[in-house]
Amino acid sequence: LFLATLTYDTLRFEYEDFPETKEPVWILGRKYSVFTEKEEILLDVTSRLWFTYRKNFPAIGGTGPTSDTGWGCMLRCGQMIFAQALVCRHLGRDWRWIKGKRQMDNYFNVLNAFIDKKDSYYSIHQIAQMGVGEGKSIGQWYGPNTVAQVLKKLATFDTWSSLAVHIAMDNTVVMEEIRRLCQSNFPCAGAAACPALESDVLYNGYPEEAGVRDRLSLWKPLVLLIPLRLGLTEINEAYIETLKHCFMMPQSLGVIGGKPNSAHYFIGYVGEELIYLDPHTTQPAVEPNDSGCLPDESFHCQHPPCRMSIAELDPSIAVGFFCNTEEDFNDWCQQIKKLSLVRGALPMFELVERQPSHFSNPDVLNLTPDSSDADRLERFFDSEDEDFEILSL
Repeated sequence: LFLATLTYDTLRFEYEDFPETKEPVWILGRKYSVFTEKEEILLDVTSRLWFTYRKNFPAIGGTGPTSDTGWGCMLRCGQMIFAQALVCRHLGRDWRWIKGKRQMDNYFNVLNAFIDKKDSYYSIHQIAQMGVGEGKSIGQWYGPNTVAQVLKKLATFDTWSSLAVHIAMDNTVVMEEIRRLCQSNFPCAGAAACPALESDVLYNGYPEEAGVRDRLSLWKPLVLLIPLRLGLTEINEAYIETLKHCFMMPQSLGVIGGKPNSAHYFIGYVGEELIYLDPHTTQPAVEPNDSGCLPDESFHCQHPPCRMSIAELDPSIAVGFFCNTEEDFNDWCQQIKKLSLVRGALPMFELVERQPSHFSNPDVLNLTPDSSDADRLERFFDSEDEDFEILSL
């Protein structure tokens, strides 16, 4: 709570630097040494898009909140994990943000998709309003599963990125389902669910040929989000090694979670500590300047990132991965299979070739829950009286 009252400028003095340790630092699939690569570590962290509470943005829904302080932290973490997917998709994992250096158009296209206004694809306005369909009133706190479900729905309108978003429920990743989703030839499941390509181009200023090109590609880039419960009230130690391995994979998008009512975006680890970006500071909303350029410095965390003990992590999280190509996905599957052989590492989820016969169709569940599915759905979505959802016990 104290942090929320600090200004961005005072924050830079509040964080301690990385510990001097022989342990490697892992950031979203990249391995670094503190002794020889400290600048590279900080540059990598600073280059991630950092979304925090904002104030004085246009009212959500026209008459709703103009700030998300106190309720929007998980929505901001959802924006961060999804922004990382868009950065990998359009700029590549090696792209770096350098203060004062002119950035390419695609960078601003990505940033514009998250700006606090109603017509940005993944704005706080869109997430909050789409969440109403998931049973969350505007200003209500989300769990990691709810924000994942909402982002999946919003991504169908983003024809520029043309992503296949899959949320693996019941701790199970079904390879056949993902291949079917990624090998479909169209940007969206149904034409009616998408705005026309032309209006998209006019509305968001995105390059017209991108949507057309992706219509012809054989694999839509995959964003895989896996909501998990790794214990009842605290994280089961047996999952810690597996969780660390997720940050080592080149496909890693990180993890969203935190502590009850306090969400963070975890991007890596060093030793027994997680490295994260914290949305809990309030900055003014950003408007394009007179020349139409968007001031972007406040979207990059320019102080050393926060750290916390892995043991303090709330057990309810969502893990994210990005597979740009089918080869990336096949490689990810191989790594997950190898991970099951690591001693002392309990698998966090199951990887199966096809859906077990006792499963219902997850797409039907997500969009048109039937009353007969009520018991199963209780494990799918946040219940009203819990900060985090229990997915399975």
